[in-house]
Amino acid sequence: MTPRLPYGSWPSPISAEHVAVGTTPVGGGGFAGDELWWLEGLPAEGGRLTILARDAQTDGPTRQLLSAPYSVRSRVNEYGGASWAAIAAGAGHRLVFVNFSDQRMYLIDAHGGTPVPLTPASAGNDGDPQLRFAEIVPGPTESHVLAICEDYRDGLRRYIAAIPLDGSAANESSRIIETTASSRFVAAPRLNPAGTRISWISWEHPQMPWDGTELHVADLEGLSAANDTVLAGSTTESVLQPEWICDERIVFVSDRSGWWNLYLHEVATSSQRPLCERDEEFAGPLWAVGQSWYKVRDENTLLVTHGTHGTTLATLDIPSGALEEIKLPFTRISPSGLRGNKLLATATSLVEGDGLRLIDLDTSEVRNISLALKDLPDPAALPGAEAMEFSTKGGARVYAHVYAPKLGNFIGSEGDLPPYVAFVHGGPTSQAFAQLSLSIAYYTSRGIGVVDVNYGGSTGFGRAYRQRLRGQWGVVDVQDTVAVLQGLVKAGLADKNRLAIEGGSAGGWTVLSALTTTDFFSAGISRYGVSDLVGLVRDTHDFESRYMESLVGPYPEAAELYARRAPINHVQDISCPVLLLQGDQDKVVPPAQSQVVADALAANSIPHAYVLFEGEQHGFRRSENIISALETSLAFYAAVFGFDADVPVLELS
Repeated sequence: MTPRLPYGSWPSPISAEHVAVGTTPVGGGGFAGDELWWLEGLPAEGGRLTILARDAQTDGPTRQLLSAPYSVRSRVNEYGGASWAAIAAGAGHRLVFVNFSDQRMYLIDAHGGTPVPLTPASAGNDGDPQLRFAEIVPGPTESHVLAICEDYRDGLRRYIAAIPLDGSAANESSRIIETTASSRFVAAPRLNPAGTRISWISWEHPQMPWDGTELHVADLEGLSAANDTVLAGSTTESVLQPEWICDERIVFVSDRSGWWNLYLHEVATSSQRPLCERDEEFAGPLWAVGQSWYKVRDENTLLVTHGTHGTTLATLDIPSGALEEIKLPFTRISPSGLRGNKLLATATSLVEGDGLRLIDLDTSEVRNISLALKDLPDPAALPGAEAMEFSTKGGARVYAHVYAPKLGNFIGSEGDLPPYVAFVHGGPTSQAFAQLSLSIAYYTSRGIGVVDVNYGGSTGFGRAYRQRLRGQWGVVDVQDTVAVLQGLVKAGLADKNRLAIEGGSAGGWTVLSALTTTDFFSAGISRYGVSDLVGLVRDTHDFESRYMESLVGPYPEAAELYARRAPINHVQDISCPVLLLQGDQDKVVPPAQSQVVADALAANSIPHAYVLFEGEQHGFRRSENIISALETSLAFYAAVFGFDADVPVLELS
């Protein structure tokens, strides 16, 4: 007999502890001699990030290269990226990394010891480091590495720097060489094989890297760039990830066609040509520096990722432009290391979740190196993911991944339809991929459906789709999310009286905007969400300080529009309960953004709860806070939608 229970109250085996402890952040990796090295998070240690190592050929033991208190994470642009590198030293390798607490670069031997500082302590009057580093790559000689330097000592400057590996700059900052001229933002330092030329990308305010960047190539004279030439890019062309395939040829990604496609530049003739023109993306938004979407296999071959709803791996023949797919069981893949026929990549599987994989390119055999989900739940408790398309009232397409409720043979009470929660991704220039997510399964295994929305402005569907949000943040994203849920209701999949919306950061903005401009939703959860645009413009960090110009309009010229869009000015229009979750050390969206909403909700007698997590920044990394946030969210839905849940009851103010 098929068991029936009210949607939301199914006896799920997936607990909040399972989500927090069972999900381990696993980052990109690389080859270091006979070993594989990779970045991995430790939620049980307050979210500390370390480097793990193991033999590349066998499934031998794993060892940790760094112990507490060191944590590998950069604050360049506040999102960091590429905060470590395996640097060849004689017959072996050494680890160079950025330590989160002081943002200094350190060097440590592959077999342990005490990390040696390479850059000086630089805390300013407010305690924040004045020198920050990211995207570490080998230098032209074994005596230096190159890295992005974010320098606050005399105004704000960013440039590619050469850092000596002998530690001499640890007490003498003048030993750090400014290899390139400064720009507002720089990324992707690369040397040609001979070490005679350097390439990088730059962009200026008010552009974001998906709006417009420039590709630079310069001669390298010693450790300094000379004869800087811009090869591609502009304020309306986004160029990403330049890679040298030989001393005279460089490949890069550009969206000049409307899609991020690959191009080849011949230095000798200054000629360029597309390598594979498709209405697909071969790259994505550069939120964190150091991202990799393709690898150079040899002078005639690239390993590329491409797609729309997700990404797949393929071999691209440079002379012909032919693309040969490599069939793998992943919905998204990001290459991080390549040696011979072995590719190290982070990849997402609907069966095993996210993880670092070693792929044999000749046989397509996959070895799991480290999975984010250490103990997979019963497959009967895991949902499928269906890519679906919906239409707005104006006929625009909207893309989403739908996760229907699932727990074995359980079904809801007779005559009932399940509640549905719309997940709204952050960014907003980002993308939701089909994935095995315990956070999603935490809901679906209890009988709550989830739909992950790629509203207009999301990446993955070309520049024109990204630009649907231009000047329309708080409008298009809301309309698209409503259209998706209306489609689910029309299809008979969702209960029209139990529809919720939740999201973090920019997704939190969409939540609050939806609740203040429509009466469509029954509940909303905002995690560290933007509520006050003026406050965001004044308080946020430099990387995003001009982001609002493309999403809303220039400030203060568009001050009236800012006030009209900001949810904080319309809290009285919210007619459903709201849950606010916030970290007290968030520099991207400061706590004041949530506090003002909580105060206004209280003043207007709107049922709500506000939870401030001590020690958390932009996103929750500590296991105890991940657990609390999940259980509080479920308790919130139980209180609003009227079902029994296996978590403590939440009292709304």
